[in-house]
Amino acid sequence: MKDLNNKVAVVTGAGSGIGRALAQALAAKGCRLALSDVNDTGLAETVKSLGDVEVKSYHLDVSDRDAIYAHAEQVRKDFGQVNLVINNAGVALSASVREMTDEDFKWVMDIDFWGVAHGTRAFLPHLIESGDGHVVNISSVFGLIGVPKQSAYNSAKFAVRGFTEALRQEMKLEEQAVEVSCVHPGGIRTNIANAARMGKSENAAGLRKGFDKLALTTPEKAANTIVKGILRNESRILVGPDAWGIDAINRLLGAAYQPLVERFSRKNLYV
Repeated sequence: MKDLNNKVAVVTGAGSGIGRALAQALAAKGCRLALSDVNDTGLAETVKSLGDVEVKSYHLDVSDRDAIYAHAEQVRKDFGQVNLVINNAGVALSASVREMTDEDFKWVMDIDFWGVAHGTRAFLPHLIESGDGHVVNISSVFGLIGVPKQSAYNSAKFAVRGFTEALRQEMKLEEQAVEVSCVHPGGIRTNIANAARMGKSENAAGLRKGFDKLALTTPEKAANTIVKGILRNESRILVGPDAWGIDAINRLLGAAYQPLVERFSRKNLYV
């Protein structure tokens, strides 16, 4: 996909953060947009910010498998084709393995992994049909390394990475006209930390304040990096200097990265 002009792009979680910035960046490239979120107010604000572009908005809970498949059919009906799907919607949880509840664990997996997997599978036939398709799944730097108190989030984001990398190989082996990218953002200045669920012993205010200090990249910069990665057909898109650093450390040290994370976590996560 060398040109995004007049392509139909689907973005989940478009009501704020990276999703909103992606919608704006894609609109600037001439895309026709199918945007969704559970936050109708935020989604309406995103649409309003786009100006005079072809856009339709949809209420969508990505944890609902049947709703995702119905959404894919509706978008295909509304636009006549689908070229680009960005499975962006996500949530966060800070809690230890011992303390997190089954409900919270399921909440993260249903949105952050199953939302991505079902979103990919539901739209894949339409992307193949287009003859020029691209799937972009948002993982995280926490899909590259394990971090204390992030076991649920790690589980989802590692799963997204494996699922997406396998799909990319399948599309090549099957000679399908669908490219696949996995995105690994570092700290992005979004509302995800403020909206995160916390374990009962977590210092929520302290953790959120710490995240704000570590969020090095704006949503707009993240969106521009992702769009450039799409146009370059990058299999792995790293977003932010921290993402590049974490990827390098993981490659260089292998499992030996863990003592470094433990030292960092003792100062920043166990507060």
